[in-house]
Amino acid sequence: MFSQIPVLAQHVADALLARRWLLAAAESCTGGGIAVALTDIPGSSQWFERGFVTYSNQAKQDMLGVQGETLVKYGAVSEITVTEMVAGALGHSNAQVAVAVSGIAGPTGGTPNKPVGMVCLAWQVADDSPVVRTEYFSGDRAVVRAKTVEYALRGVLVLCKDQNLN
Repeated sequence: MFSQIPVLAQHVADALLARRWLLAAAESCTGGGIAVALTDIPGSSQWFERGFVTYSNQAKQDMLGVQGETLVKYGAVSEITVTEMVAGALGHSNAQVAVAVSGIAGPTGGTPNKPVGMVCLAWQVADDSPVVRTEYFSGDRAVVRAKTVEYALRGVLVLCKDQNLN
C-alpha cells in the first residue's frame, strides 16, 4: 500500500550519511513504525542512533522528559508535546537530528477538537529551533500510521537538505 516508504527511508539514509548525522525518533501513535522503516535498511546503525516508543504519557515523561503539566494542559496529541518529545529525543541520544510524532490513529479515541487522524509532528536539528506541524490523515488505523511514517520521513529529508553542508 505504501511502497514509497522504503524508497523514502533510503533517501533519508543517504541524506544522513552525506551529513554524517545520526537520527533519533520519538514515536507514539506509530508504535515504532518509523524505526522499523529505517532499520529495514541494512547498515542503518551508521545513521539511525535510537528510537523511543513512548506510547503512554508516563513513558513520554520518563524517557523524553516531557513535562507532566504539558500533558495535563495540552494532552499527548499537541504541538507542544511533540516539541518536548523531539527535544527529549535529542537530549537523550547522540543524534544530531530527531523526529517526534503523537496522534490519534483510531478507530476510537478522537474528540471534536482532536479527531481520529490528527497527528502532531516535530523535527529538530541539534542547536536549532524545532519545526512543528499538525496534520489530519484520513483512513483506517493502519493507513493513518503509514501516512504518519511517510510524512515524518519526508520531514527528516527536508530538514537534512535545508541544512548547509560544513
